[in-house]
Amino acid sequence: MENVVLAIHLILALLLIGVVLLQRSEGGGLGIGGGGNAMSARSAATGLTKVTWLLAAAFIVTSITLTILATRGGEGGSVVDNLATEAPATDAPATPATPGLGGDLLPPTSGDAPATPPQADEPPAPATTP
Repeated sequence: MENVVLAIHLILALLLIGVVLLQRSEGGGLGIGGGGNAMSARSAATGLTKVTWLLAAAFIVTSITLTILATRGGEGGSVVDNLATEAPATDAPATPATPGLGGDLLPPTSGDAPATPPQADEPPAPATTP
């Protein structure tokens, strides 16, 4: 059902774009465009504008229908509520691997204690310049 309404919605969107592009510019936007008299009476709606209104109304109806169909399958809560109730994954490592530190990884820490780098048995060799 949802796929059928979605297909109709997409067809209506394309038709609405096409009909709007076919219409003649009235020149009222920003004071530019076609040279009509600003004091003239509004012309009667043409068939093209009636089709535009019909397609726009159908587009709004399918939009509301798609919204109702999408919420019907939901659990009734927000995404933030769903994230807050999910437990964190226990399979994840305690500390991420940090590349570029000479291959040494910091040991996992417990609680709020700060992480300390492992103690080296030998001091690092001094850098020699040729």
